Parts: sequence; C-alpha cells; structure tokens
Amino acid sequence: MLSDWFWWDRLWLPVNVTWADLQDKEGRVYAHVHHIYIVFPIAVLLLGLRVLFERFIAPLIAEAFGVKDKVRPRVSHNPALEQYYRTHSKHPSQADVRGLSKKLTWTERQVENWFRRRRNQDRPGVLKKFREASWRFLFYLCAFLGGLLALHDKPWFYDLREVWAGFPKQTLLDTQYWYYMFEMSFYGSLLFSVAVDIKRKDFKEQLVHHWATLTLLSFSWCANYIRIGTLVMLVHDASDVLLESGKMFNYAGWERACNCIFVLFTIVFMVTRLVIFPFWLIHCTWVYPLDQFQPFFGYYFFNIMLVVLLLLHIFWASLILRMVKKFLFGEVSEI
Repeated sequence: MLSDWFWWDRLWLPVNVTWADLQDKEGRVYAHVHHIYIVFPIAVLLLGLRVLFERFIAPLIAEAFGVKDKVRPRVSHNPALEQYYRTHSKHPSQADVRGLSKKLTWTERQVENWFRRRRNQDRPGVLKKFREASWRFLFYLCAFLGGLLALHDKPWFYDLREVWAGFPKQTLLDTQYWYYMFEMSFYGSLLFSVAVDIKRKDFKEQLVHHWATLTLLSFSWCANYIRIGTLVMLVHDASDVLLESGKMFNYAGWERACNCIFVLFTIVFMVTRLVIFPFWLIHCTWVYPLDQFQPFFGYYFFNIMLVVLLLLHIFWASLILRMVKKFLFGEVSEI
C-alpha cells in the first residue's frame, strides 16, 4: 500500500530503528502523527480569536497609539466602469481604456484617472494594517516567551550536542507538545486567512515560507526531531516580535520609536537568521547526527527544508538591507 511505502522505516528513521521502537511504553511518551490532528481545531480557534481581537481590542490599542485612517475621496459613481472594475480587471489595458472612453464619451485620461482613484479607494487603510500587525505581535511575543519558558532549563538549549542524545528515542514533554501545536496552528491560520490579509510585495515568498514551515514542523514532529524543532522556532520568533512591533509604531507615525526598533530588528534578524540559524542550528543538524547514525532520507529531507528557509532569510535580508540604505539616507516609510 502507498501508506506503507510512505511510512517505511528506512525513509524516516536511522538504521536499526523502527516505528515500533517509538511506541509509548514503560512511562515513555513519543510524538505521533495523530497528535497533529488537533492543529486544525486550534487553527480555527486562533482565527476566531483573531477576529475578536481585531474587532474589539486592536481598535483600542490603535486609539491609544493615535492611529486613524485618512479620509479618501470616493470616485464618482459610474455603473459601466464599476461593473468592469469588479468583473473584468482593476487594471484595464490601453485598448479597453479606449473602448470605455468611446462608450462613455470620456477622454482616455478621465477613464485612467477613474480607475486609479478607484484602486486607491480599495487600498487597505493604515488601521487595518495596524490591526493585523498587533495580532501577529501578540502571538509572536507569547510564542517567544513560551519558548524561552519551555527551553531555558533544558540541556540542549546550552549544548547543541544534547539535541541528539538518545535520538530518536526521546520522550515527548508537555511543553514541547503545546509549543509545537500552537506554532503549527498559527501558521495554518495564516494560510487560511491569506485571502483576506493585506497582500505585500513578498506575498509569494510568505506563502513558500508558511508551507515550508508547516512541512518542516510536521516532519520534525513525526520523526521526533522535536528538540531541534523547538530551537528553530525560538530563533525565528525572536526577530518576528520586533518586526511586528516596528510595523505598529510605523503605522502610528511614531518615527523615533519605529527607527529604534528597526535598528534593533535588523541586528536581531541578521544574528538569528543569518548567523545562529545556519552556523549553529543547521550545523547541528548536518554534522552532529553523523556521530550516531548513517545518513538516511529523513536526515537529508530535514536539512533541505532548513536550507529552503535559509534561502528565504537571505532574500528578506536583501530587502532589509535596502531599507537600511533608505534609513541611512532618508526616512523609513514602511516596514
């Protein structure tokens, strides 16, 4: 059967280790595939909490920050252009502009101006951006603090060789379980809400990041790469907290606070994503396991997924460096 082939021991586990060895017994508890099923209801719960937060709590925070949407002039109502805008395209071709101008006896410039103002009318306001950023900030802050609480007393937090001590027969801890489930549920909720969230310039890269993260977390859970998985999550959450808080201050127009956070975010991002992640964590997954077992498919798959994340980090680092250039020679307009 396909499932038997997919879960073949030699694909996911080291030689001389089988799935039977990872069955709960003698007081030892291991991660199992069925544990992941709870991710779906938690993701729905997070979506519901997000709706409540953005509707009732985020506006109060925005008011405290002085965030208000600018009043945008509405375009003149034109049924023909409005129907084209909604059913055909928000960016009509030059040929369509000529056709619409003849139909309405307008000049082509008037038609182009109408579509431009209509698009501006639909652009998300700063208040919506602030609400989204404040929700993500709240989650990343809780996740980062929760990760520190779960890991601060663990030996592998200080000595990365301890990540592989006894692998894969490592008992699952309650803190690891909930840390994983909430992180996976959050990224799942981001995929569910992608249709209504504000689309940014790195929209496609964000989708790749979310899918790669969910794939990496799912695999690391099933194959018991949980110790290194929690470290990877903690490293990522560290800079995300600063990123979302910087966005909040930027939308609020608090320029000095935004600039300070942007500098701190840049430093933390470069250190965690381009130094600690590749030279400590990826090194830990590439080199240290070979002291205990021969490479197998799961070993290569896990490391390839980490490299995919690293490439995304490099892409975002290039965007950040462009912003650093703007910061040095002008104002930071958007984070």
